[in-house]
Amino acid sequence: MRVVIAEDSAILRDGLAQLLALRGVEVVAAVGDAEALLTAVAAHRPDAAVVDVRMPPTQTDEGLRAAVTIRQEHPGVGVLIFSQYVETRYAAQLLGRDCAGVGYLLKERVVDLDEFTDALARVAAGGTALDPQVVSQLFGASRRAATLDALTPREREVLALMAEGRTNQSIADVLVVSGRAVEKHIANIFTKLDLPASDGGHRRVLAVLRHLESGG
Repeated sequence: MRVVIAEDSAILRDGLAQLLALRGVEVVAAVGDAEALLTAVAAHRPDAAVVDVRMPPTQTDEGLRAAVTIRQEHPGVGVLIFSQYVETRYAAQLLGRDCAGVGYLLKERVVDLDEFTDALARVAAGGTALDPQVVSQLFGASRRAATLDALTPREREVLALMAEGRTNQSIADVLVVSGRAVEKHIANIFTKLDLPASDGGHRRVLAVLRHLESGG
């Protein structure tokens, strides 16, 4: 996995690069501002970019705006926002359409490097890694809670495991059921949440967003 890191703190940037390298991640560039991030992504075409929200010159939302640009200009590059802050204006734009290959984690809530590396790998592979607190602040914890009430307890279990980024087979293993049973539960979830017909991966992301919006 090839990664670009954008973090304005040199200590955090270099430390994260070294720790990821120890996990076998190739850090092809580590930069300190949004302009350098866009240049590095265009030059290296990494699998994913790890981006802080607040970077020079204004220390407001340069990183997040750059992330939106990356998704528009390089849709094959996964973007993992890794920050202390939830910036709603551009985060909603980043997450509002197709969240495949997008993550947003809060630094203070990442417990260990393995958790972070797993999330980064999911994003690079086209999956998602969304902190429930981020989604709650963006969309409101109770916005679609009533819709989720239509799900059975088993369907809620399946949806919760989907939110962890698990595959169908992994869900089947955890619940000790067949893969076909998991597929049926997921199909029921899509129907009950009234998700638009599209490719299965996109509907899966939308279902997970509904789960996170309800407070998990």
